[in-house]
Amino acid sequence: MTLCLTFLCATLWGQTKISGIVEWDQGVINTEISLNMNNAGLRLPFGRIQGEEILSEEYPRLIRPLLLSLPADSSSTVEDMINRGEFAIHDLDTLSLEAKRVAPAFSTDLGYLKGRYSIELTIISSALARHNQPALIHRPLIPQPAAPYTGIIIIADEELPVHGRNSTASALPCLFPKIWDTEMNLIYAKNIIEHRRLRDTPLVRYTAAAGIFRPTPSGLEGELAELVGSNPLRILARKLFGIRPTDPVIDREDALKILSSPDNQKLLREGRVIIVISEKALKTPFSAE
Repeated sequence: MTLCLTFLCATLWGQTKISGIVEWDQGVINTEISLNMNNAGLRLPFGRIQGEEILSEEYPRLIRPLLLSLPADSSSTVEDMINRGEFAIHDLDTLSLEAKRVAPAFSTDLGYLKGRYSIELTIISSALARHNQPALIHRPLIPQPAAPYTGIIIIADEELPVHGRNSTASALPCLFPKIWDTEMNLIYAKNIIEHRRLRDTPLVRYTAAAGIFRPTPSGLEGELAELVGSNPLRILARKLFGIRPTDPVIDREDALKILSSPDNQKLLREGRVIIVISEKALKTPFSAE
């Protein structure tokens, strides 16, 4: 049976298609795979079981181009990391097996068998981040008195100047954005957060402006309020940085509010960071076959 199924999958090029969307605000990749039952030579009722097995077999291949193209940071994709030897393509295929699956269902005309899968971005980011110990956060030589905050919100939902270029751009999401200050000191990166947290908490949580201006006591949506608490430090990004403009640049004064206080430094360690970007940048659709 396994040999037959493998042979059949090899002959199904073009008979299976995948479409979906990367939802950066929800931290998930949602996909739908469809199998053309007639073109695949499968007939009901016995073809259903074989069709479901084919969908499961095909998912890693179909999702692979999307995973490879995911922006890891401002200059690299996941594929770039693999080409540099920082990650293995086999490990990427293994990650796809952790996707959650909804039982396949037929289209109304019974011509297509469709399966839905979702994989959390934290599963991918935690595998790509290989540091064992978090990097040190250095206290400024001349610290600034700073109130204790419960989280950090950086607002970058409008076009901003791009550092080093004579242009403006809208902030784009990625798995590992960095945060810089206006003196181009690195404030936040993936090796600052405790690695164990990356499995459950993204390096940053993305949202649109509507998520931080809600009619609630904190002004935040419920999940966002849980992440950054009732008294977050709200910061306006001044610029963006990167080949892809993924990294917000904040005022040095705002950076000092974070770095001068051990309590506020802890917010970085725990990933209690939200970046507000434009709503249209929060969804990345895709399709392949």
